[in-house]
Amino acid sequence: MDVLAEKRTMAIKGIGVSPGIVIGKAYLFDRFDTQAPLYHLSGRTIIAQEVRRFKAALRETEKQLQELKHKLRDLEGREPLYIIDVHIMILKDRSFIATTVENIRKQAVNAEWALRITIDKYKEIFDKMDEDYLRGRISDIQFVGQGIMRNLAGKKMATAPEIGEAVILVAKELSPADTAQIKIDKFLGFATDFGGKTSHTAIVAQSMGIPAVVGLEKITREVKTNDDIIVDGSSGMVIVNPDPEILKRYKSKRKHFADVQKLYIGDASLPAVTRDNYRIGIGGNIEFTEEIPNALEHGAENIGLYRTEFIYINREQLPTEEEHFSHYRSIVGVPGFSWVTIRTFDLGGEKFFSDPKLGREMNPQMGLRAIRFCLKEKELFRVQLRAIARASYYGKTRLLFPMISGLEEIRQAKSFFREVQDQLVKEGVSIGKDVEIGVMIEVPAAVVVAEALAKEVDFFSIGTNDLIQYVLAIDRVNERVTYLYEPLHPAVLRLVAQVVKIGHEAGIKVAMCGEMAGEPTYAMVLLGLELDELSMTPSAIPRIKKIIRGSSLEESKQLLEKVMTFSLSAEIRDYVENYMRQKFPDEFLKNGNGA
Repeated sequence: MDVLAEKRTMAIKGIGVSPGIVIGKAYLFDRFDTQAPLYHLSGRTIIAQEVRRFKAALRETEKQLQELKHKLRDLEGREPLYIIDVHIMILKDRSFIATTVENIRKQAVNAEWALRITIDKYKEIFDKMDEDYLRGRISDIQFVGQGIMRNLAGKKMATAPEIGEAVILVAKELSPADTAQIKIDKFLGFATDFGGKTSHTAIVAQSMGIPAVVGLEKITREVKTNDDIIVDGSSGMVIVNPDPEILKRYKSKRKHFADVQKLYIGDASLPAVTRDNYRIGIGGNIEFTEEIPNALEHGAENIGLYRTEFIYINREQLPTEEEHFSHYRSIVGVPGFSWVTIRTFDLGGEKFFSDPKLGREMNPQMGLRAIRFCLKEKELFRVQLRAIARASYYGKTRLLFPMISGLEEIRQAKSFFREVQDQLVKEGVSIGKDVEIGVMIEVPAAVVVAEALAKEVDFFSIGTNDLIQYVLAIDRVNERVTYLYEPLHPAVLRLVAQVVKIGHEAGIKVAMCGEMAGEPTYAMVLLGLELDELSMTPSAIPRIKKIIRGSSLEESKQLLEKVMTFSLSAEIRDYVENYMRQKFPDEFLKNGNGA
C-alpha cells in the first residue's frame, strides 16, 4: 500500500463546540466495537459452567472498577467517582444480569454472545429516547459490557491507554462515562463522529476547557492512531496529517488564541457594561457542582441555570431529599455569586430506570416531561422542592420551572411550592423567605400567553435550545436538519423581542439561558433586544463580556432595527457576521473563521 496515500492531508468540517486549537497525535478510541465470538453450548452442565463464567467476569469487572475508584479518590471533582458508581450499579443490576443469564440458557450460547444480545437490546431502547444526552447514556452500559468482555477473554480491563505524551482523542462519540474513565490530562482535545452544539459531549468538553469538534461523521474512518492531527474547536475544523505549511499556520493561530485567552481571563471579573453604561448580567450554566470554580474564574456573576437532571439519571433508586439538599447546599450562598437559579428537573418518565411501570413514549420531547411530569408525580416533585426550599435559607435562590405552556401549570407549580414551604415551617425547618420564581420560555404557547405569565412570576428565562426547535419544527439533534436550526431566524428574533417587551412592561427581568446567549456573533443583537441577563457555559463568558464592553446599547438597537427589516435568515446572518467582523476585527479574525 502506498504510504504517501495513507498520510494524505485531509480537512474535515464538523461543529466546533469548545474553542481552542490543539496539535498532536491521534488516539483512536474504539471501545464499543469488540467482536464477540459465538459458539453454541450443549448439555446442562456446560451451560451452568458458562453462567458461572459470566458471573465470575462480573465480579472481576467490579473489582477492577473499585480499584479504579480508589486511584481516583483524590481528584478535586467527584463526578468521575459518581460515574464509576453508576457502572458498578449496572454490574449489580438484576435485570441486566438476569437477561444475559437467560440468553445463555435459552439460546445455549456463550457468555460473550449472550452479553452482546443484552447490550444490543438496551441500545435499541436508548435509541428511542428523544434527548441526545440521554441517548448517549447507553455508553455507560457499553463500557461495562466491554469490561466484562475483556474479563471473559482473560484480559485485564483497560480503562485508559497508557500514553507517554499528550494526544487527541478520536471517537465515535464521548460520554461522561468515557471522560470519567480516561486520564484527562493525557488528552489535548476531542474529535467525534457524532454530537451537536447542545449535546452532552459539548457540555462536558466546555466544562473541562478542552477543545472539541463533534459531528465530523467520518473522522473514525479516516484517522489512525498516531496520525498527526489538528483540532480547531473554534472553527469546527479538523486537519488530518497537515503539511508543513498548514502546521506552521496553525501553530501561529494556536499561540494567538492562547495569548487572547490570557487577556480574556485577566478581564473576566469586569462587569458587562456597554460604553453608554447599560449593564447586562452574566451568569453561568452548570450541570455539576464541580463546575463552580470554573464559573467563578471565567467571570460568572451568578448561576443562571443549574440543571438538576444528573441527580436523577442512571440510578437504581430515586434520590432522597437529603441527597438533593446536599447538591443544592453546595452551590447556594457561594461567595462571588449574586444568586443561584435552580431549574426543577426536565426529565420524563421514560428516563427513570427505577420505575419500570412508567411507559415509554414515541415522542418524549413533546410528551410527559418537565413540569408536566412533576405535576403528575407530586411526591417525587415534593422531594426536590423541599430540598430547594431548605437550601434557599443559605443564600439567594431563584426557582425556575421548565416547559411551562400555560397559566394553569405555573399556578399549580407555585401553589405546590408554597405548600411545601408552609409544611417545612410547621416542622421548624429554616427556609429562605425571598425565593424568586420564574418560568422557562421555551414553548411557543408561553410566548403567546407571556402577558398573563408575567403577572405570576418574578422573572422569565428564555430557553433558546428548545424554543428554536419548537418554533422551527426541527429536531436539533437530528443531523439531517441541523442546517435549519437558526437562532437568527426572523421568527426567533421576533419571539424573543416580544417576550422581553412583555416582561419589561410587567416590571420583571428577562434572561436568556440557551446556547444562543453564549455565541459572540449574537452578542450585539441580544444587547439590542435589551435582555437583562445572559447565562451561558462559563468558558464563553470572558469573550462575551469583552464584546459587550466594546459596544453601546444605542448602536446595538440600530443593528437590531436593521436586521429586523430582512425576511431571510441567510440575509440576517450575513449582515450580522459582517457587521461584527468590521466592528471587532481582532475578536472575529483571531479564530480563523470569525467565530
